Amino acid sequence: MSLAENPLIHLRYPPTARTASKIKHCSLFTVHCSLPNIIFAPMNEMLPIDLRAFRKKARKNKSKFRRFLTGIENNVPRGLTRVVQNVELEVWKETDCLSCANCCKTMTPTFTNTDIKRIAAHLEQTPDEFKARYLRKERKKDGDWLNKTEPCQFLNLKDNKCSIYEVRPADCAGFPHLPKKMVDYMHVHKQNLEYCPATYRLVEKMMSTLRPSG
Repeated sequence: MSLAENPLIHLRYPPTARTASKIKHCSLFTVHCSLPNIIFAPMNEMLPIDLRAFRKKARKNKSKFRRFLTGIENNVPRGLTRVVQNVELEVWKETDCLSCANCCKTMTPTFTNTDIKRIAAHLEQTPDEFKARYLRKERKKDGDWLNKTEPCQFLNLKDNKCSIYEVRPADCAGFPHLPKKMVDYMHVHKQNLEYCPATYRLVEKMMSTLRPSG
C-alpha cells in the first residue's frame, strides 16, 4: 500500500529521502489521510483507543462540549483557525484510528451517486445491485443512501481495516472533517464528538486554550 492509500498518515516532520524510502515497510510510522500534507509521527506516540472509556466520557461531557462549540460559533475568537490547526496536529499525534474504528462501527456514511458507481464497479456489480445488497434509502423526499447495517459491511472487525479503502465513500475519506473551516463544520463536530475520539480530543484541547470572545 502506498503512503497516499494508507488510512493513517500523520504529519509531524518531513522525512528525509532516505527515511521516506523506508516508510512503506516501517511499522514505526502511521499516516492520517485527512491532513493536507503528509506528516510523520512515531507509532509509540499513538495511544490505543479504549472505546468503553471514551463512550462513557462522551456521554458525560457531550452537553458541556456542545455548549462550548455553540459559544465559539456565536462569538468567534481571534486566531481560531491557527489554534485549531495546531491542536489538530497534537490530536493526530495521540490518536490511533485503527485501534478504534468507532465511526465505521456506529455511524453510516452518505453514499453519493458517484460513490455508488465507483464502489459498484470495484465490486463488479451494477449500481442497482450494489444498492439492493448494501444500502437503504432514507424515508423522505430526496433521501440519502445509507448503509443497511452497522458496523459497516466493509469493516474487518478483526483489524479495523476497510476492505474498500481505495474506493471508499467521500464521506469516509473526509471524516472527521477536522481540517475543514471550524465554524462552517460546527454542527458536524457537535455530532461527531460523541462518536469520534479525535473530535472529542480536539474540542477538549480547544476548551483548555480558547474561550468565546465577548
